[in-house]
Amino acid sequence: MKNLKKVIWATAIVGLIICGFIAYNIYDAIFSPNTAFENDQAYVFINSDASMNDLMEQLEPLLKEASSFEAVAKRKGYTTNIKGGKYAIKKGMNNNEIINTLRSNNLPVRVSFNNQETLNALAGRIAEQIEADSMSLLSAFNDQNFLLDNNFNDATKLGMYLPNTYEFFWNTNAEAFRERMKKEYDKFWNNERIAKAEVINLSLNEVITLAAIVQKETVKIDERPRVAGVYLNRLKRGMLLQADPTVIYAIKEETGNYDTIIKRVLYRDLEMDSPYNTYKYPGIPPGPITMPDISSIDAVLSSEEHNYLYFVADVSNFGYHMFAKTLAQHNRNKEQYVRWLNNQNISR
Repeated sequence: MKNLKKVIWATAIVGLIICGFIAYNIYDAIFSPNTAFENDQAYVFINSDASMNDLMEQLEPLLKEASSFEAVAKRKGYTTNIKGGKYAIKKGMNNNEIINTLRSNNLPVRVSFNNQETLNALAGRIAEQIEADSMSLLSAFNDQNFLLDNNFNDATKLGMYLPNTYEFFWNTNAEAFRERMKKEYDKFWNNERIAKAEVINLSLNEVITLAAIVQKETVKIDERPRVAGVYLNRLKRGMLLQADPTVIYAIKEETGNYDTIIKRVLYRDLEMDSPYNTYKYPGIPPGPITMPDISSIDAVLSSEEHNYLYFVADVSNFGYHMFAKTLAQHNRNKEQYVRWLNNQNISR
């Protein structure tokens, strides 16, 4: 009888030891730090259709014990509910904290783009910053039903995208990016701006198209309202806009090479038969030649009132221009610019 009691006690003690060991290992797997990097935090980018194997390819270099993470992830049901996005894993996190982070702490990313001349270029720029690839973005940008429903066409569609910095979740798809840009466009065109467009008798697309020319003419934000005033004066008088940037764009469009650098427009270029050649065709071109900044759009909407009809680059104050009210005065101003081009051996 005594021996039986000893056996029972011994068995019980061994059982407690085993249970304690198991409990310790479970606790250790869940709550012990399991990061293997020295920085304060590391980022992981999870695709929307990622599998557990895809995730582990990113996580393994960051973890001390990948197997314990996988075990806890399975126990918590995460392996069948992986969510795409950008996540920050902090140094010293345990498996439980890592999984909770991957479940609910998708971080936004800052998406920026500047004055792209084509939607192809925009798609490539955006694809570098979010999950959507350039082909899916370009397809969304060119969707004819979307364009028709939102009063755009192939010539004006570039104008919907306002250069700026925006916050997105990294796992944003192409259609969601496009829809967000349309919302930003609608927000920009508030009642005040729409009223200003009506005062100068231009549609929203025409304002953006003219702003794109202003954008290309001057990098100086403080000069843009004056340049815009020149073009509006020309439109009021029924004059040709005669904007060199539109001719340069026409050349790029014809060749399909938008990386072409043209520093000097030649007389033969002015004969080019393109609706973007404002030396040949009156009025505003069919669409924007680049994505104008907000400053350029507002420059058109709130242009400087003056009587200038001409301007040319001022070589004594680079970046700015010399303005003239008469052609004779303009031709005198132009001489200093032509001399400078020749002295610099700029022939194209």
